[in-house]
Amino acid sequence: MDAGPLNPFSKLRGRSRCPLQELILRRINSKENLDRFIPNRSAMDYDYAHYMLTEGRKIKENQTLRTRILAFKNKLPTPVELFPSDHTTSVHPAKPLKPRRHIPQSSERTLDAPDLMDDFYLNLLDWGSSNVLAIALGNTVYLWDASYSSTSELVTIDDDNGPVTSVSWAPDGRHIAIGLNNSEVQLWDSASNRQLRTLRGCHRSRLGSMAWNSHILTTGGMDGMIVNNDVRIRSHVVKTYRGHRQEVCGLKWSASGQQLASGGNDNLVHIWDMSKASSNSPTQRIHRLEDHTSAVKALAWCPFQSNLLASGGGGGACLNSVDTGSQVCALLWNKNERELLSSHGFTQNQLILWKYPSMVKMAEIMVASAAGDETLRFWNVFGVPEVAKPALKVHQEPFSHLNRIR
Repeated sequence: MDAGPLNPFSKLRGRSRCPLQELILRRINSKENLDRFIPNRSAMDYDYAHYMLTEGRKIKENQTLRTRILAFKNKLPTPVELFPSDHTTSVHPAKPLKPRRHIPQSSERTLDAPDLMDDFYLNLLDWGSSNVLAIALGNTVYLWDASYSSTSELVTIDDDNGPVTSVSWAPDGRHIAIGLNNSEVQLWDSASNRQLRTLRGCHRSRLGSMAWNSHILTTGGMDGMIVNNDVRIRSHVVKTYRGHRQEVCGLKWSASGQQLASGGNDNLVHIWDMSKASSNSPTQRIHRLEDHTSAVKALAWCPFQSNLLASGGGGGACLNSVDTGSQVCALLWNKNERELLSSHGFTQNQLILWKYPSMVKMAEIMVASAAGDETLRFWNVFGVPEVAKPALKVHQEPFSHLNRIR
């Protein structure tokens, strides 16, 4: 009689067994393969296994890279459209357009200016760096503080020496030069209303134009002469320029302080070099411009291109010529935009804003002649400049590395 296969754990049946014995018995009675480490090779697919070991790994890596590159919440990239519509959105939003600047057609403020002389060749108005406006009305010079809208009288010249023919603020915004009809120049301290000195012997007739270059005051007179005066010394005449045959009515120093532009009633514009003028050869000029057909009073050096000069008269300028229809009295560059503002007298009496370098007319503002109706008008043409971020200090202050007490 066959007793069947010998089971070493058969004797444990019917007795109480420990958990380990129960586990072994369950595995013996089941049909599971008890060897977990030696696979059943007959049931294996070698081709699939080889594919998973080689190509499957690459697919997994590509999926990881794809997820890393397309980091838009697993969304597909937006297809490119040949004809964009209003319903499509760009990944990078477009830069907002700069709002169009409004150019006013009326003045912001109008002040009375009685006894303002109606003379094209004189320079009776100047705005200083301290935001104070100086204006000559007959024999009297008035100061208007733009910050406080207050007006004060600086000086009244006697009839023997007057009237006042030109005014010009020094770069410090405190001292002012006053040119007179008797060819003299008075220097005043506007803070203390005190006269500092009088410059004599510069010219033989009235003094209609002035320009500062640091401590050098350049004057132009009806005698056609241009004189550099050092206001720090007693013998103030240091250099003389001779080249104009008639009255000098416009003077302007370049930003570098090395070149001086002069315009005269002889329709000429001269460019002088400060380093080339001397007592032995006083007629050292580097350029002579003959493009104008009438007196040249308006001169302005470009703030963003140091070798560019705008001149206004009866004709054109060095680089571009525009017929404005009336005589050009003054020119002013916009330091924040590439624009040029010109003021005109008879016959149009207007302000014109030009776009540089195309010289396209951006706006034309009709105004009344300042001398004709004895008014002083203020215009907000250039607007408020954008506030720039403060630049980092490249050069530290001296002794900044030392410790300080408060």
